[in-house]
Amino acid sequence: MRALGYNVPTGTAACAPRHRRLATMAELTPQDMAAKLLADRFERSGPVTDALSDPIADTPMSVTLDELRPYDLNPRVTRNPRYDEIKASIRERGLDAPPAITRRPGEPHYIIRNGGNTRLAILRELWSETKDERFFRISCLFRPWPERGEIIALTGHLAENELHGGLSFIERSLGIEKARELYEQESGQALTQSELARRLSADGYPIAQPHVSRMQDAVRYLLPAIPTLLYGGLGRPQVERLTALRRASTRIWEARSASKHLAVDFPALFHDVLTLFDGDGDSFSIKRVQDELVGHMAELLEADYDSLMLEIGETENRQRALSSEPSPHAPQLGSTVAAPMTPPPPRTPESTPPTAVTQPPVSQPEPQQRPESPAPPPAPAPSPEAPGAADDSPHAENAHDERMQGHIVSPAPTTERLQAIQRLVADQMGDALPDFETNVLQAIPVQAGGLYPISDVWYIEPGLNAPDRLRVHIAQFAREIAEEAGQAERIEAVDDGIGFLCDIGALSADAQALPLIARAVLTLLHALSAGYRPAAAVPTALDNLRLTDTLGPLLQGRRDGGGAQASRLSDTALVKLFRLLRLARRLLELEAGTESNVSTSTEP
Repeated sequence: MRALGYNVPTGTAACAPRHRRLATMAELTPQDMAAKLLADRFERSGPVTDALSDPIADTPMSVTLDELRPYDLNPRVTRNPRYDEIKASIRERGLDAPPAITRRPGEPHYIIRNGGNTRLAILRELWSETKDERFFRISCLFRPWPERGEIIALTGHLAENELHGGLSFIERSLGIEKARELYEQESGQALTQSELARRLSADGYPIAQPHVSRMQDAVRYLLPAIPTLLYGGLGRPQVERLTALRRASTRIWEARSASKHLAVDFPALFHDVLTLFDGDGDSFSIKRVQDELVGHMAELLEADYDSLMLEIGETENRQRALSSEPSPHAPQLGSTVAAPMTPPPPRTPESTPPTAVTQPPVSQPEPQQRPESPAPPPAPAPSPEAPGAADDSPHAENAHDERMQGHIVSPAPTTERLQAIQRLVADQMGDALPDFETNVLQAIPVQAGGLYPISDVWYIEPGLNAPDRLRVHIAQFAREIAEEAGQAERIEAVDDGIGFLCDIGALSADAQALPLIARAVLTLLHALSAGYRPAAAVPTALDNLRLTDTLGPLLQGRRDGGGAQASRLSDTALVKLFRLLRLARRLLELEAGTESNVSTSTEP
């Protein structure tokens, strides 16, 4: 080192620092070293994140049973009738279809998103029995909590329960009642039954307004009195009979007790009588309930039992006739396909109902009727070329498909899942679900897409059979028709008339400057709507136009060889015009004096 020019000190003094370090380490006892190892770590100066936020997109993840909770607003409160079958399958095969999960903002646990509470309960049971890890840790699809999370989750559970094991009537009723509360919290106002049905359908759980009415009655008047019966599976037919009995008895009670001062009101009387029958569903009898109720009413009203029973029976039968829908297998008026005629069985005096003489004739609800037409001649025997012939050949199948496609103007979008839910709900409610493929060659179904898809020009659903709902649909069809001519902005929805007006005040006096199809569409829609305004409309530039100049080219086209397609409505708009006219005719019928029948049939 000296040869390289470095002056390296020697001796004890040069090595002192190293010796001091060794001496210091030698002085540390095991306790001192343990204390240093256990000393607090350095503190971070920045923020610390306790947990990661939830994913913002659908993400597969693995969760344990400890991290997962059932959906607390699940409409199913009784045991799934397929519980044992599902448990046996999961025990043998594992969980083939894990439920989707989600999490409310700020909540520590995940919850089932839509359908799957039964599977979760089975997994907990199997884990308790077997301690098998495959029942404790499951791979699920996490889906973010949406903006309208509670409503989407509840309607999703309603729909999934219908697909994987039907709910009882009262469970479905309570689920829809909870949905009503959530919708009212969302909108800040009370909802009508029709609006509730519309919102449920828009969120993936289609249901008609009359069923909403029955369900609300079941929750308000029946559940407090007979919870055991309802949770035990009392079905829709029995609930409808009880509801009809309560309404008929209420009317008779109000009419007969108007001049009396009674210590008991009818709601309390009905509740007390019905409570007596809350027990075994196998022994439940509507006739026994009616007998007990009429007996108490006769005593309190000081009326004759037999006359009271007859009066209540007539009122109940009349209500059922007005609110019922024709059987889907019954022949429709004016149907283009004649049903086979079979002579009715001879009626004996014993089979004649006791109210047949005094009961007034009741007409069937108008929406189910078809336009009158002469009775068609007897249909010939089926041939291989006929669409209904039992021919499985590819040629016959292709011919049927071609004929069906010929009736589709513009496809109405749908999904197999939505159709399955609609069929299950219709089956549970006893509805006849219109089927385009079944009726396409029999009635007047012409399919056309749009905001309100058309699958049958003539049929009017019960939930649509109300003036306010009809006006909404009429205005929308008018707007879509005018859109083809570039005039959609001139259609104004109104709450009277037939639901819309043509806002043509901005047009110049020379309306002839408009294209032919625009002038024809506005003239037609103006003519359809202006005549039903309660006050005289202000004269417009279109008042001097003649429908004879525009109606033919608009509906049929022109004969000049090249402009037929450019000057007429498309097939889709033509179908919507037919539908608009059908709904407008029904609207005017309702407002002309048949509101009582309609209100009974649509809001029983």
